[in-house]
Amino acid sequence: MNQAPNPDYHKLHEQQRQFFESGQTRSYAFRKQQLLRLKKAVRTHEALITEALYQDLRKSPTESYTTEIGFVYEEINYALKHLKDWMKPQRVSTPLIAQPALSKIYRDPLGLTFIIAPWNYPFQLLISPLVGAIAGGNCAILKPSEETTHTAQAIEKIIQDAFPPEYIAVVQGVGSVVVPVLMENYPFDHVFFTGSVPVGKIIMAAAAKHLTPVTLELGGKSPCVIDETANLKVAARRIAWGKFLNAGQTCVAPDYLIIQQSVKEKFVRLMAETLKDFYGEDPAQSPDYPRMLNKKHYEAVTKFLNNGRILLGGQTDEKDKYIAPTLLDNITPDDPVMQEEIFGPVLPILTYERLEEVPQMIARQPYPLALYLFTNSKANENYIMQQVRFGGGCVNDTVLHLANPAIPFGGVGTSGLGSYHGKYSFDTFTHSKGVLKATTKLDIPLRYPPYQKKAKYVKWFMD
Repeated sequence: MNQAPNPDYHKLHEQQRQFFESGQTRSYAFRKQQLLRLKKAVRTHEALITEALYQDLRKSPTESYTTEIGFVYEEINYALKHLKDWMKPQRVSTPLIAQPALSKIYRDPLGLTFIIAPWNYPFQLLISPLVGAIAGGNCAILKPSEETTHTAQAIEKIIQDAFPPEYIAVVQGVGSVVVPVLMENYPFDHVFFTGSVPVGKIIMAAAAKHLTPVTLELGGKSPCVIDETANLKVAARRIAWGKFLNAGQTCVAPDYLIIQQSVKEKFVRLMAETLKDFYGEDPAQSPDYPRMLNKKHYEAVTKFLNNGRILLGGQTDEKDKYIAPTLLDNITPDDPVMQEEIFGPVLPILTYERLEEVPQMIARQPYPLALYLFTNSKANENYIMQQVRFGGGCVNDTVLHLANPAIPFGGVGTSGLGSYHGKYSFDTFTHSKGVLKATTKLDIPLRYPPYQKKAKYVKWFMD
């Protein structure tokens, strides 16, 4: 990380610092206007975004809208609805020893923010954090993934059309080159990164030089548990949707199944019927089934097909970067497919006899980003919720917790640091400034020396 700074980066950083220090980003009126401007810019370029996502990942227009464009609209709308309340100082209690006084929490903008996005949801995972940065009153530099070039170019056009660079700007290039140069040479007030665990460690180490706070949205092996009380037909459909959405290239996709042995056979049969309903006899011909990002990622996922026994799917086409929706059986915890996040349309199946086995099975991996439980037993639900640590998840569904801006999204342990969406994005991109305001009309002498005759009164106040 000793590359020479780019003169253009220096100019951009200085311009953004000056713009932020001018105070223009702080008012409610300004923030609201910028959120509306962002929404209008996305609306204007919907066709461009949709085509870019198809070119990069073969995403269908409907999938692109629901998981990328529409998702961003939801975030913007939620912020617009609640921003005024979020910005109000929050009055809190004041202890007796500090009376008479009032205490408040102010939410201050952080300043210059740096948002780094991955390739799997290249539009949503860059623009959604930006909504929080704007709502928080900050400036932002955005780094889209170079792996999805069409979407990166579309984002740059949208941002350039909507905002001046001294407020919000896009930097392009290879992430392993651009990001270290920026973080090494220019202090940011917050870095927001979405991506892999290994790169997240690099980001955190780089941020340490300037003591820059970071939000890390990472990943891991997210389990999906199915017990004997579950509605298996609904489970098959919702798991198939969540797993094979974006061809499995989703950080919160169900990574592996843990299913009660007695219902496994029926579930597999229902999954086969579901996949046929979703994608037809040959998913390669379906307009709704995406492809792997590139040859490198295709090869990284296809190697797992040698693990265990293929129950469903398994067909591949290297030229088309196609991997069929696949279920694997006879998997052990020591198989390669259980050693790393799959990030593709391959779903290993593990089984259990007693629910008490499940937390132990999950604990073989680092804390997961997500967990999904299919059950109609409240006791089983409570048991898993209490026994397993994970970032977030669903009961009787998959992935949809991301779509609720009223709850936080983020990891725990190696699956992430910090959270966002809705108010949690606003909180991430602001500083909680606590202020106590005392009156001057009354000045209680108890706190001032000499203390010799006051000790018992101080203890009475503070006990």
